Amino acid sequence: MSLPLFFVFYFFTGILSLTCCTFGSDLNVPTPISCGTRAVDLPDTRKRVLCPANCTLWSLSLFGSGVYASVSSICGAAIHRGIISLSGGPVEVHGLQGRTNYLSSYAHGIQSQSLSQWSSSFTVARTISLPLEVSSQTSSSATVASGAAKKPVKKTAKKPPPTTTANRDCPVDMALLLDSSYNIGQRRFNLQKNFVSKLVAMLKVGTPGPHVGVVQTSETPRTEFYLSNYTTAKDLMFAIKEIPYIGGNTNTGKAILHTVRNFFNPDFGVRRGYPRIIVVFVDGWPSDNVEEAAILARESGINIFFVSVAKPAPEEMSLVSEQDFMRKAVCKDNEFFSFTMPSWFGTNKFVKPLAHKLCSIDQMLCSKTCYNSVNLGFLIDGSSSVGDGNFRLVLDLLLSIARNFDISDIGSRIGAIQFTYDQRMEFNFNEHTTKDNALRALQNIPYMSGGTATGDAINFAVRSLFKPRTGSNKNFLIIITDGQSYDDVRGPAMAAQREGITVYAVGVAWAPMEDLKAMASEPKESHVFFTREFTGLAQFQQPIVRGICRDFTEFN
Repeated sequence: MSLPLFFVFYFFTGILSLTCCTFGSDLNVPTPISCGTRAVDLPDTRKRVLCPANCTLWSLSLFGSGVYASVSSICGAAIHRGIISLSGGPVEVHGLQGRTNYLSSYAHGIQSQSLSQWSSSFTVARTISLPLEVSSQTSSSATVASGAAKKPVKKTAKKPPPTTTANRDCPVDMALLLDSSYNIGQRRFNLQKNFVSKLVAMLKVGTPGPHVGVVQTSETPRTEFYLSNYTTAKDLMFAIKEIPYIGGNTNTGKAILHTVRNFFNPDFGVRRGYPRIIVVFVDGWPSDNVEEAAILARESGINIFFVSVAKPAPEEMSLVSEQDFMRKAVCKDNEFFSFTMPSWFGTNKFVKPLAHKLCSIDQMLCSKTCYNSVNLGFLIDGSSSVGDGNFRLVLDLLLSIARNFDISDIGSRIGAIQFTYDQRMEFNFNEHTTKDNALRALQNIPYMSGGTATGDAINFAVRSLFKPRTGSNKNFLIIITDGQSYDDVRGPAMAAQREGITVYAVGVAWAPMEDLKAMASEPKESHVFFTREFTGLAQFQQPIVRGICRDFTEFN
């Protein structure tokens, strides 16, 4: 991997700038650095630094967008992210692990470069203006004009501020989308920040409780800070206070898309298994459409709450491009995800009810999607009429279905049973809790050969695969058979459905349509599939996946 020649020059200038300064232990005091100082030159993974003015006059080395390779200029990254202007200023640097595929982009007059891989990374954020404490030490050179020694000033010990414990009952990752449009204006924007600060205090931000980041909604969305930048309520409240007003149109849909695609990323502090929430604040109404962005959010397992302030009056509705914008934006149109306030004045009474909603984990319906919250049981005909070659085509269909789902120990699960006259548990829902292992196990199922007793196989699946209860995931059974069963299928299939199992019946060759309809859940036309040839099975992958998602949505 080769880097630009001028990078060598910045390496030495960066090191020199650091050796002329002392990195104290006080994170509140920014340390001056040069324009070329890189994150890798810092001794700490989290540091406040002070960038000089006019850094764009230099040829800055910058690799990445949002997350930068640690060999990049800190000040260059801060300008690129819009954290500081050409006049320089304080920046907070957060070290991250290395990654692959650093993306190039152009922003705020700076072009970053792509990089295939680097060993460490960093992000930048605005510093928060914490109040300075009076130091207990005095300068040795401090004297009065007459030369007499200054009398020591008696100081009273300050009581430490009360510590706030993180709310363990609210383990969520949350993005607050603040309205920074022309519609809200500077004054109401400040009132919005005051409300959000009180909300953060009520939520009791911190590990292992809620983590919060902020994105601004305007003409173009802008991430102010990510989940991992501030993990105490005190720091977060000061950071919110420093957020500047932008102006522009209220492009809420654009801001939601930006947040779904860029904010909820493990590199930025997203925690595995924690519900993800977007809280959208809108003063008036959005300038763009929100439906497409909201669909993407729901499919990504993100719960959207919509806080509407000063909603449009009846005479203003003609100005609104998407009149039912709130209903289309929220996770589910059941009133739980909607919140209204008449204005930004007198909002104290709304803080606690909103905080309570945001911490009601059991009602976060969009955290559970058809991709991450289902158990898929595969009941596979291994009779002699199938044959080894066609059996592989059956497995190919099941593999193509399974690949669509987020299989993990906290997500979706798959299990498989092969049947003839007998049944063989190939693997249950708990044996393979990573996607790669589950798909490998499915692919390597050996063909049995024998007779066909589908009814007994369904009873075996209910008894051995779906019991005892397998958590809160929705249960699906996909049966693939190529012929007539020697036993009754209707009774076992009805018993399975009474247990809450949705049944899909896939028939090939000589499988009777009467049996397929008897086994399948209602409506039959969307749960029964048939093809004369095993080579035709592949066409059913997408209809079955779409059907599972439709059934899942209706179930919830």
